[in-house]
Amino acid sequence: MRLIRFVFRLMFCMGCLTALTALTALSVWSQTYPNKNIKLVIPASAGTSDVIARAMAPRLTASLGQTVVVEQMPGAGTNIGNNFVAKSAPDGYTLLINGLPLVTNPALYQKLPHNPMTDLVPVIELAEVTNVIAVHPSLGVQSLKELVQMAKARPGQLNYGPPGVGSSGHLSAEMLGLKTGTQMVHISYKGNSQVTLDLLRGELQVGFTNLPLVLQQIKAGKLKALAVTGAKRSPLIPDVPTVAEALGIADFELTAWFGVMAPARTPAAVIALLNREIDKILKDPDFIEKIHNAGAEITGGSTASFEARMPKDAVRLTEVIKQAGTKAE
Repeated sequence: MRLIRFVFRLMFCMGCLTALTALTALSVWSQTYPNKNIKLVIPASAGTSDVIARAMAPRLTASLGQTVVVEQMPGAGTNIGNNFVAKSAPDGYTLLINGLPLVTNPALYQKLPHNPMTDLVPVIELAEVTNVIAVHPSLGVQSLKELVQMAKARPGQLNYGPPGVGSSGHLSAEMLGLKTGTQMVHISYKGNSQVTLDLLRGELQVGFTNLPLVLQQIKAGKLKALAVTGAKRSPLIPDVPTVAEALGIADFELTAWFGVMAPARTPAAVIALLNREIDKILKDPDFIEKIHNAGAEITGGSTASFEARMPKDAVRLTEVIKQAGTKAE
């Protein structure tokens, strides 16, 4: 019996020693982070996430004392870049900036090489960008209500184009169709530039795009803004109503958001450090002005607040995707 007790005590002490050693090693390691370059992956072509990343990188470099390098990895609805980061070492040296595709891709794609909701962990939300519903002046509508009436009177005759299947613009259009019972023809585009070009030519009748991409054309009168899809009006075009205001739809809200993610199992101490330092940058007046000029609104905040937002958007947008029968091409 004494021998058995001795063995159990020995095993307990060894377990405590192992745990203490691991905690000590983690503490020492986290205190030395970072000690090499950090890679910030952008899984899309040039756009708002790229603007944010390139504005943030030099400031984060100064804050952390190590070079932060921005690397674009576009393709496959952001899945290439997402997968790269998800399968990187969970050490805080490979980070991702992405948005809604993190919560919508599992519903859009039948099979993914990773699960963005479990293989990546949130660090901090960065900014939001509202979409705008814009039309070519030749269409002759002056309000969103008129557009909906026209679409109902001419089902399947109006075309609309968002930048990419499953994008915030596309889901805004699908949500509008579901809530108003309108049917417009979806023209699939791979990027924002062609959407804008075809809108300006009048070849595309209705656009659902991130506001910054068409802001100058709206201000110049080349495009007519009917509504923004966010919960509140944009300070960039304050005279343009929200969809909820224009149509009296109380629960209509869809904005594109962007945040920093890290591989799952990245140490909590590293996540906390990155959240703290990036949040400081998000409060810098010069940085705020730069991002505001790009058409985005700074959010920031705790890791927990960002973590809470993601599953909520996943649930409600997955429902929109299922009801609309949307699938990635």
